[in-house]
Amino acid sequence: MAKKVVATLKTGTGKEYSKVITMTKSPKTGAYSFKEAIVHNDHVKDAIAGTNGK
Repeated sequence: MAKKVVATLKTGTGKEYSKVITMTKSPKTGAYSFKEAIVHNDHVKDAIAGTNGK
């Protein structure tokens, strides 16, 4: 029988962080790439705004 995996980010101080996934389009090839980052909840908007300005 398989064990159930418990996410550690949902307990304690892990609730203060969020996973941010941003999509950028390459001007050269037109292909999309995805970047993932785990940031503090206070800095989520900054992380999203930082990728849109590039």
